[in-house]
Amino acid sequence: MQSFRTELENPIVEKDIIELDRKIALFREGKIDEEKFRSLRLARGVYGQRQQGVQMVRIKLPYGRATSAQLRRICKVSEEYSIGRLHITTRQDIQIHYVGLDRTPELWAELERDDVTIREACGNTVRNVTASETAGIDPKEPFDVTPYADATFKYFLRNPVCQEMGRKFKMAFSSSDEDTGLAYMHDLGFIPKIKEVDGQQVRGFKVLLGGGLGSQPRHADLISEFLETDQLIPFIEAVLRIFDRHGERARRNKARIKFLIKDLGIETFLDLVEKEKTALPFKSFSLDFEHEEGKTLPNPPNVEVDSAELGLDFELWKLTNVLEQKQEGYVSIGVRVPLGDFYLDQARPLADLVENYAAGEIRFTLRQNILIRDVREDLIPFFYQELKKINLAQRGYNSLGDITACPGTDTCNLGIASSTGIAVELEKVILEEYPQYLKNQDLVIKISGCMNACGQHNMAHIGFQGMSMRVGKTVFPALQVLLGGGNLGDGNGRFADKVTKIPSKRGPQALRVLLDDFEENRKDLDFLSYYDQQGQMYFYDLLKELADPAGLEDSDRIDWGRDENYEVAVGVGECAGVVIDLVATLLLEAKEKLDLGQESLKENRWSDSLYHHYAGLINAAKALLLSEDISTNSYANIIKLFDENFVENGKIQLAGSFAEKVYQINENEPSEEFAKAYAKQALEVYELLKQYREEEVQA
Repeated sequence: MQSFRTELENPIVEKDIIELDRKIALFREGKIDEEKFRSLRLARGVYGQRQQGVQMVRIKLPYGRATSAQLRRICKVSEEYSIGRLHITTRQDIQIHYVGLDRTPELWAELERDDVTIREACGNTVRNVTASETAGIDPKEPFDVTPYADATFKYFLRNPVCQEMGRKFKMAFSSSDEDTGLAYMHDLGFIPKIKEVDGQQVRGFKVLLGGGLGSQPRHADLISEFLETDQLIPFIEAVLRIFDRHGERARRNKARIKFLIKDLGIETFLDLVEKEKTALPFKSFSLDFEHEEGKTLPNPPNVEVDSAELGLDFELWKLTNVLEQKQEGYVSIGVRVPLGDFYLDQARPLADLVENYAAGEIRFTLRQNILIRDVREDLIPFFYQELKKINLAQRGYNSLGDITACPGTDTCNLGIASSTGIAVELEKVILEEYPQYLKNQDLVIKISGCMNACGQHNMAHIGFQGMSMRVGKTVFPALQVLLGGGNLGDGNGRFADKVTKIPSKRGPQALRVLLDDFEENRKDLDFLSYYDQQGQMYFYDLLKELADPAGLEDSDRIDWGRDENYEVAVGVGECAGVVIDLVATLLLEAKEKLDLGQESLKENRWSDSLYHHYAGLINAAKALLLSEDISTNSYANIIKLFDENFVENGKIQLAGSFAEKVYQINENEPSEEFAKAYAKQALEVYELLKQYREEEVQA
C-alpha cells in the first residue's frame, strides 16, 4: 500500500483507496459478508464479470471527456492490469475487463494521478453524468452545458446523500433542443434554454424527471420549462434526498425513481421535494459560466496532404464523419468505433494526434464512438490519413451501419444472448448490401443482450433484445424485434413496440426484410412515419415466417460469435442490485457512518455531518428490525416500523418517537447549532440500540 499511500496529492482520494484495500482484506478474511462487500466494491467501480475470479472496472469520465494525458493513463492501466482493450459504454464511460480484485486499489491509484476516478461508476449511486458530445461546439446550442454537467458531477461525487440509495440514478445534459443527450429517458434530464428576464438574457434548463429504460421503459415527466441555473444543484439534491428516503430497497425491479413517482404521483413527489428544501445546505448555488464561452482554439502547425491522392474513400468519409462547429474555421471529426471496442495501439497514437493537432481532448459518445473536437478545417485530410493508419477511419459515423450494442454474453452476468455477435453480422449486411445507409443518420439500430437495455434497444427505430426460445426440449438463442422508437427532440421521445421473437441466426434476414420493405413502400415517409402508417401488426405479419421455429437446424443453436451450442446461463446481476445485510454488518456500518458524521462536524461541513448521522441511525434501526425478521423496503418504512416494533411497545425508551428524532433532519436548516445537537442525539440513540442488541444476544 505504501506505493500509492504517499504519492497521491488528494488526501480524500487517498483515504478512499486505502479504505477499499482494507475492505478487500477484511472480505478475504471472511470478516465482511459477501453481499455487503459487493455493494461496497460496486460503488468503487468494481463489477463482477461472467467469468469467475476477475472483475470489470468501469472508469468514470464525466460527459465523456478525456484529455490526451488521461487517455494515456487509461492505456497504461489497461496494459498493466487488464488485457489492452478499452470499451466505450453508452454512458460515456470506459470499461476494462479481466482485472484481479486485489489489484483494484493499486489500479485506482494509478488512474487518479491524472484525475481519473472509478468512484461511483457502478452501484446504488449517482452514475456518470452524461452530456451531448457536441456540447460547447454545437451550432444550435444556446450555451455550453459542459461546465454545468461538470459542476453536477463534482458536487455529488462522494456526497453522503447518494452513496447507498435503493437504486442507481442517472442524469444527462443535452446541448440543444435536438436533445442528443436523451434527457427524456433519464432519471433527471436537462435541456438548455435562454429566457429574457427584465431585459436580461438568463440561462436555465428545461427539466425532465423519472424517465428510464429497462423492462418497463418510462418517458420522463416535464417538471419545469425553465429552471434557473442557480437552482440546478439544490433541485437535484432535494430530488435525491426524497429518492433516498422513500425509494424501494427490497424489490430491485421496482427500485428506480420512476416507480416511486408512479406510486406517489408526481404532485406528491414534488411536494416532498419542495418541503425538503428547508434542509438543503444551499438555497441557491451560483453557476456563472458565461465567461467560459470564449475558449482559446488550437492553432497547430500546417501539414500538407493532397486530398486528391486520398481517393473516393476520403470523400465518402468526409460526408458522414466531419461535423460543423459553431467556431468558424473549425470542425469536429467523428470516429466510428465498432461495438465501442478499441485498443492501445489505436488509443496512444490518437492521444498524440489530438494533443498536437487539435484541442488535446476527445469526447466518448453515447453511441460508443469518439468525437475529436476543434480541428482546423485545412487539417481534415491530414486527420483522415492519420486515423486510417490506426484503423479508425471507417465511414458511417452515427449512421444506420453504426450499431450500438452492450457486451451481452461476452462478459456480463445478465446476458441472455450475444449482442456483439449479431451486431457484427448486421453491420456486414449494411456495408455489403445496403451501403447507401452508411449516409443515413436518421435511422438507428441498437441491441441489448437482455431486458435491462444497456444497449438502449427499446428507444431505437430498430431494436433487438437477446432472449432464448424453447422448441421441444431444445433451447435456441433468440432476438426480440422492436420497432418504432426514437428521439423526437426537446425532451420528447417514443419507445419501440415489441413486434415478434425470432431465432438469433435469422436476425440478418429480418433486417433485410425490414429494409427492403421500407425501400419499396416508404414513398417520402421517414421510418417512424412509415411505421405508424403501417402499424405494429403489419410488421408482425412481415416477420411472421422468420418467427416460425419450423425448419430450425442444429447450427441455429450456436449463437453469433460462438462455437458451442447455446445454453441459458444467467448469473447474479450486479447492476446496483439490493443486498441482504447481516445484523452485525449493519451495526458496524452504522457506526462507520456516525464516525464520518463526526469527521464532517470537525471540518464544519454541517450538511454532510447531518446526513451521515441520519444514515447511521437508519442503518442501526434496520439492523434491529432484521434481527426480528421484519422486512423493510425504504428508509421511510424503516423509521415507521422501528417505532411500531421497538418504541411504541416500550422495548426501547427514546423519550419520544424514533421518527421525531430522525425527521428533524428535514425540518431544520443545516446550521452549526443544529448539526451539533443532531450529532449528539444520534450517538445517544445509537448507543441505546447497540446496548439493546448486545443484551438480546447475551440473553
